Amino acid sequence: MTTDTPAKFATGEGEPVSRGLGLVHEENRSLRLTHDGNELVRYVYRPWDAQFESPRPYFHPVRTLEGDTVSLYRPHDHVWHKGIAWSLPNVGSANFWGGPTYLRDQGYVQLDNDGATVHRTFDSIEAAPETVSVTERLEWVTQQGRTWFSERRGWRATVAPDHGVWTLVFTTSFTNLTGEPVPFGSPTTEGRPNAGYGGLFWRGPRSFSGGTVHAEGHEGGDELMGTRSPWMGFTGRHDGTDRSSSLVFVDAPDNPGHPVKWFVRTGIFACVCPAPFFDEVVTVEAGQTSSYRYAVVVADGDRGASGSKELADLGLRELERSAQDRAEGEGGST
Repeated sequence: MTTDTPAKFATGEGEPVSRGLGLVHEENRSLRLTHDGNELVRYVYRPWDAQFESPRPYFHPVRTLEGDTVSLYRPHDHVWHKGIAWSLPNVGSANFWGGPTYLRDQGYVQLDNDGATVHRTFDSIEAAPETVSVTERLEWVTQQGRTWFSERRGWRATVAPDHGVWTLVFTTSFTNLTGEPVPFGSPTTEGRPNAGYGGLFWRGPRSFSGGTVHAEGHEGGDELMGTRSPWMGFTGRHDGTDRSSSLVFVDAPDNPGHPVKWFVRTGIFACVCPAPFFDEVVTVEAGQTSSYRYAVVVADGDRGASGSKELADLGLRELERSAQDRAEGEGGST
């Protein structure tokens, strides 16, 4: 089970907690990212969800450096929402989001099509006090047991403690194995207005409802649904501590369709999703590989409009560093 209580890891009586970033591997279950011994995020790569919830890896709990939790797990209104996860509702006839599928002229219908994103192996797990990076291989398996896509995924974490910030860079490349074209869409491409969700989806804490949304040249709330912007930020307040936290999501400039359209809600609950299939179907041909990259900047405090833009610039720099590191690593391999 997951917990919202920050954990501190040390292995022996009197043993000092290591400084900087660290990683604890729960074999066959999860990776726990720490900073100065305090848990920042748990990446569950072998979830225990029911098929109805489209089992897939997710990040939760996600915490700020001060220890405030900024993600929500399995809310009663949408039990398939899991912290931050790569979640896709309309992949051909399959659903890799969970729950019912929205069909044109029918609405939401519960079908036997809730697939799973299955972890197969880690290619690398590298942990240093300044940077932690992970690469893994996964497969997208339909409810009927067919493997439709292979995926190579990576995530990279860095910390700027002097600024109260840490950054997660998430990358995915997925290849169509079906032998046929597969269309990627959303409920909006099926006819439901302003329901273009699908992609790297974040669900925020209950107390974040009514929070403030920032984007390039915009500030507001639910009216920013469908805004096209290179980044989007969300600021909310916590129960108990009365503190605020800010998250900024950055769309990599080389992503298809950049700048992306955003799915965002703040009124009924807090969520943000860069949605590359918001209102346009994107077809992945047989054998084709599609790739997307994002940065998620997690910050203590209400950074406001100008501060959110600064966090977005930081996220963009981390995306550039991540791409450079990957290119250098591939160039040095044999």
